[in-house]
Amino acid sequence: MPPHPLRTRAFRLLFLGRTLSLLGDAAIPAALALAVYEATRSTGALALVLGCAMVPKLLLLPLGGVVGDRFNARTVALVTDAVRCLTQLLVGVELLGGEPRLWHIAVAEAVGGAAGAFAMPTVSPLITGTVEADGLRKANAVMGVAQSATRLGGPALAGLLIYTVGPGWAFVLDAASFAVSAVLLAAVRVRHVPIPRRSLLADLKEGWTEVLARDWYWTSLLAHAAWNGAAAVLMTLGPAIAVSELGGQGTWVALLQTGAVGLLLGSLIAARARPERPVLVANLGLAAYALPLGLLALSAPAPLTIAAYGVAQAGLGFLSPVWATSVQQAIPAHALARVTSYDWLLSLGAMPLGYALAPLAASAWGPSVPLAVAAVVVGAACLGTAAVPGVRRFRAAGAVVSGAPYRRKELSSGRGPAR
Repeated sequence: MPPHPLRTRAFRLLFLGRTLSLLGDAAIPAALALAVYEATRSTGALALVLGCAMVPKLLLLPLGGVVGDRFNARTVALVTDAVRCLTQLLVGVELLGGEPRLWHIAVAEAVGGAAGAFAMPTVSPLITGTVEADGLRKANAVMGVAQSATRLGGPALAGLLIYTVGPGWAFVLDAASFAVSAVLLAAVRVRHVPIPRRSLLADLKEGWTEVLARDWYWTSLLAHAAWNGAAAVLMTLGPAIAVSELGGQGTWVALLQTGAVGLLLGSLIAARARPERPVLVANLGLAAYALPLGLLALSAPAPLTIAAYGVAQAGLGFLSPVWATSVQQAIPAHALARVTSYDWLLSLGAMPLGYALAPLAASAWGPSVPLAVAAVVVGAACLGTAAVPGVRRFRAAGAVVSGAPYRRKELSSGRGPAR
């Protein structure tokens, strides 16, 4: 058995820095929402700030993928950590000053969002550049557990800071986490596969060609985008239903906390399980998100809805490391950042659509209709991937088919061998 990735210095430092930055980030949403609303008493102002963070990220993600492949992922991550450290520190100082100016916060969040567009595609190259191929599954599993644990503990940390020293300190903490992450990353050596210098358009096209060449990949991306759009519908309409029909704010808090626990459990299961058909199993598990959507549409009893949401989030917790490992093993190293940038683009791009359409549909036909439609869409999209030949044929590295080891060159499974 190969040694656990955490026993290697490079990955251990990467894991520690990544976990600290994830914990800092997990405390930000609650602190940002409360700070902006208290300063402006306007939900529109909060929407403006959130949009300033999201739009640059979406627009620049493909470019971030090109940069991640052209340059060493470690260099790109170091720069983006430094930028996000400064932007979060500026927001923290602005809030601690007592008279925060909205445009200062909006600009800082926009710059931080732009940096995030370059940081997100580097995650997979950082892992593959510090871990050998036979340790990728365990490396992604522990990363998934860390992400789930920080999502569980982040809101509690935010609440502690908000009610003791103020929301500004949550941003200072996040800035410090990025600074520590950069220091740790500076001590890590990351393998890099250089690509020939060409035009930006040629690099973007090559990354998109890698996506389309694998039917298991692009069809799964469509299913994942449907999941994110459905999640936006639930996050938009769920609180009102919980408060008005399922017992109040405590029901919604219980649902979110149960989901965080489910996410962690799913990550822990992924660390132990070794499905022969990882993409198929993970996508089928993701279809469980139709359960809480359907139950909310029917105003089902609160305990049943809460339990269903926990199961659905466990499916997400299981998918994340399994999907990351599959992609890292099948996509050529020189194109990994560009391919994953398209993954993030489709996933994140579906969420604003859900946020925009859910309230419009609810005002026209009531909240049950968009929730039910979202349940059907996410269930059909995720279950429908089972009909894709490449999804069914995709095997985990080292899986045995008809008594013979499954060869790495067949991992692409879609429309030809991995290039």
